[in-house]
Amino acid sequence: MEKTKNKTRYTFYWILFIATIIVVFLLGLLSSSIMERRTETSYIYKPQVKINNWEPRNDVWGKNFPKEYQSYMKNSEGDFRSKYNGNAMIDMLEVDPRLVVLWAGYGFAKDYNQGRGHTHAVDDVVNTLRTGGPTGPDDGPMPTTCWACKSPDVPRMMNEKGIAEFYTGKWSRLGAEIVNPIGCADCHEPNSMNLQISRPALIEAFERMGKDITKASHQEMRSLVCAQCHVEYYFNKKTVEGAAYLTFPWDNGFSAEAMEKYYDDMEFSDWTHAMSKAPMLKAQHPGYEVYMTGVHAERGVSCADCHMPYISEGGQKFTDHHIQSPLNNVSNSCQVCHRQETAQLLKDVYERQDRIIENRDKLEELIVRAHVEAKKAWDLGATDDQMKGILTDIRHAQWRWDYAAASHGGSFHSPVEIGRVIGTGITIAQEGRIKLARLFAALGFYGEVPYPDITTKEKAQQFIGLPMDKLKEEKETFKQNLLPKWMEEAKQREEGWGVSYN
Repeated sequence: MEKTKNKTRYTFYWILFIATIIVVFLLGLLSSSIMERRTETSYIYKPQVKINNWEPRNDVWGKNFPKEYQSYMKNSEGDFRSKYNGNAMIDMLEVDPRLVVLWAGYGFAKDYNQGRGHTHAVDDVVNTLRTGGPTGPDDGPMPTTCWACKSPDVPRMMNEKGIAEFYTGKWSRLGAEIVNPIGCADCHEPNSMNLQISRPALIEAFERMGKDITKASHQEMRSLVCAQCHVEYYFNKKTVEGAAYLTFPWDNGFSAEAMEKYYDDMEFSDWTHAMSKAPMLKAQHPGYEVYMTGVHAERGVSCADCHMPYISEGGQKFTDHHIQSPLNNVSNSCQVCHRQETAQLLKDVYERQDRIIENRDKLEELIVRAHVEAKKAWDLGATDDQMKGILTDIRHAQWRWDYAAASHGGSFHSPVEIGRVIGTGITIAQEGRIKLARLFAALGFYGEVPYPDITTKEKAQQFIGLPMDKLKEEKETFKQNLLPKWMEEAKQREEGWGVSYN
């Protein structure tokens, strides 16, 4: 009996001992966590240099914010490729040659690459065949406004010269001034580091909608700083004489139909299609508009929550400025809210993308056929009155396709809305082709218009008559003549600014 009591007593002591160790261990973890949080809250910001208003050089900001700057520099990476896109350099015209026909007569048929990280913004816009001419500033086909979202030198120049003056003239006019890629001054005030709107187009769009952007909460600002650029826009040449004034078409709302009505009412078109002669609209990248129709926006999740999540390093919590796809950072982005395993989360995303893109590809094919058939109708002697409704259908169908395709991530941000937009686009494209079939009969043509061989980028560009060899030669001449001059002028100017150490 005594032996049993002793055994029970020893068992109790061992249990108590083990429990004590567990409690001490848990208390240690709690203490460590408290100390880490205390370190975070007690961190005192000690600026190393004075940052002036509209300072465009990201490395200067980096002297005061080294952790953020180190993460920002990771935007130069180009080694991530998901099932659809990523941060690698991808020639989208090679991936999908149908795009060449959709954009016949427009610059995107010459050259269109998947967007890379923000650190490449200036290089990529300089090197694309869509910008610059062969000899000098007056030869560039694009307006100065094309720089608007590429650099913190843009708000600097707007502040120095005026907004309308910045929007005036040709793209290459400011080549020596716009040299620093997207960075700190685009989104932050230099003294308080508060988020700021540095692009007037967003402020002006809010004003026209009767909204005061200065009343936006901090969480809303974590999306609005992105909305300065990741939006649909156009160049309004009626606002200020001689200027291509950057404008967001939000007066009727964010939806594809609302912006389409805005453009239709003012009879605006980005270009006239080289084959169908339809007055076309080119969606830019309506990421913010599509995001606003999705469940994440409805639940108060900002762009930065997923694309720039908080991280801790050395006891300090800060925003990761490596702006990237959440699919390359699932643990810090998606799994903060979603408890599923990484493989399941990726599967969910890809399934949504697959289903959206399946229908989007069908819409692409229908629009290509409509452009080719419309050209045939013109060749047969169709009149403007006979073609008017058909061209409107082509315009509206392709606008819906582009709204879905150019939103970059729209099939995940708002799959229900994007699916709806593509569905209405398919209906409109088919209605336009039915009208073409009836017109062919009226013109005495009963054959089938063959679908072109556009299985490669080169074949598609040849089909629409693009002189690619000449364009590439002109671009190379342009770069040889102007780029060295730009770089030397920029270097001399920035050396004159210096850096003031505190």
